[in-house]
Amino acid sequence: MNLVSLNIESIQLGQPLPFVLRGADGTLLAQKGYIIRTREELAKMVSRGRQLCVDTDESGGSHRAYLAQLQRMLNADTNLGEIAAMKMTAAEDSAARARGGRLLPDWPELQLRATQLLRSPSATDFGGRFQALHDELSRHCEQTPDATLLAMIYLSAQETHLYSGTHSMLVSCVCMVVAREMLRWPEVRVQQLGQAALSMNIAMTELQDQLAQQTHPLTAEQISAVEDHAARSEALLRSLGVSDPLWLEAVRCHHHRTPGPLAKKTEAQQMARLLQRADIFGARMAPRAARPPMPATAAMQASYYDEEHQVDEAGAALVKTLGVYPPGAFVRLASQEVGVVIRRGATATTPKVAVVTNREGMPTGEPIPRDTGMPPWKVTGVVAFKDVRVKLSLDRLLSLG
Repeated sequence: MNLVSLNIESIQLGQPLPFVLRGADGTLLAQKGYIIRTREELAKMVSRGRQLCVDTDESGGSHRAYLAQLQRMLNADTNLGEIAAMKMTAAEDSAARARGGRLLPDWPELQLRATQLLRSPSATDFGGRFQALHDELSRHCEQTPDATLLAMIYLSAQETHLYSGTHSMLVSCVCMVVAREMLRWPEVRVQQLGQAALSMNIAMTELQDQLAQQTHPLTAEQISAVEDHAARSEALLRSLGVSDPLWLEAVRCHHHRTPGPLAKKTEAQQMARLLQRADIFGARMAPRAARPPMPATAAMQASYYDEEHQVDEAGAALVKTLGVYPPGAFVRLASQEVGVVIRRGATATTPKVAVVTNREGMPTGEPIPRDTGMPPWKVTGVVAFKDVRVKLSLDRLLSLG
């Protein structure tokens, strides 16, 4: 460890920590992403650790950003009072990068945070870390829903090592966007739904990641763990301090096969049904070591029809919200160009697309925006992720949205 002490005034209350906070002897005081809400809580941490420290070996990016800001203030002859009051915020962390004059989330970093949190939850700090992660996802869903869907669907179509955390993030984001935009649920229920989705598989996170890499059939023990994971997830969440009855019931029931109108279900059952539909969509979109991901339209179809082969109300809301060709999906145009959907359009079949290969199948270099509402660039079908031989920068795609 390479511990560097911090001034207590450099910690911003009510904001996710952009670094791991440690005591003078290296003792863990708070994980990255934890929210310190009061001065009293901060004072208790100081008393436990004797002083606040950052290990630059594990939080180097955050600490360098802090030092760089301090140096800029010194060079600009900023008065000492302002320097002493300087805040180290999450926005200064390497997780926030400017593109085109706006800040973009570091989605790979969020994937890692979700994986670490869900694989090894601890009652001592689970509440703060979970809420910080969920609040960030919720904010992105509300402020930039298309960019959020693009990032999550694009990453889900290629992620196997951090599958469970990525899948939970995808389902959480999809559910919150659908509930807010199409179902018009109250904001409190939208938040409960997002929390339930993010935590629904917490009891089998490590197993899910293992299964994504597994090429042989599931063992009897694995099948049993999968079948009862919803009840175990609910029990684990209770032990971690979660007490919201709707959140817990939605987690417990998210694998129940209960077709039928949403109006005939309780609030928790409605949440669970939308979770189940989004869960199906996300699972079909994701790759496994034993099989490639399904095209977006096939994943949509799987969630659209219920167990009785009828149109499912929650599944239909999902499809209407995301569109037939959701952000992050690859499509072929009438021009024979191939592009990635970067934003939903005026109709379900006319998304905004960025072309990545020309009609000869050669990379375009820079993505080229196309209006698929115009006949020359009409979408004629989907293209499987594995068939796109172009390495794309997610940040570059997000900046086009």
